Amino acid sequence: MHSPILAPIVALVSWSMVMWAWMYATRLPAMFKVRMKPDPYVPRGEQMSQLPAEVRWKADNYNHLMEQPTLFYAITLALALLGEGTGLNLMLAWSYVGLRVVHSLVQATINKIELRFVLFVLSSLVLLGLTFNAARAVLYP
Repeated sequence: MHSPILAPIVALVSWSMVMWAWMYATRLPAMFKVRMKPDPYVPRGEQMSQLPAEVRWKADNYNHLMEQPTLFYAITLALALLGEGTGLNLMLAWSYVGLRVVHSLVQATINKIELRFVLFVLSSLVLLGLTFNAARAVLYP
């Protein structure tokens, strides 16, 4: 089975891998610069708090890409299986991906919280629309 809505899924996973690479491309040099030795006995996040904020922003965003987007993956896969992966749903899926990419770029570069919040709310509304459309397709086939 092939559904067009699978493309935004692949795109967002690919973007997550870009953020993963960017995170390590900035984190590892910063760790070497401060001569940090990872210590499994230090509470989670405490060591990383020694790194510059600009370095931590990339890791924070990577973590965010492992949170709400998991709902996006589930609902878009459901839409694909329901045969609802075109038209408005496809447009909404691409909108979600675009908003998440912009959110990543804002968080990883300037980290303006008010702007990030607006982007998060917009992407959440898009996700809500996808969820509503999936529920409608399940309840009224």
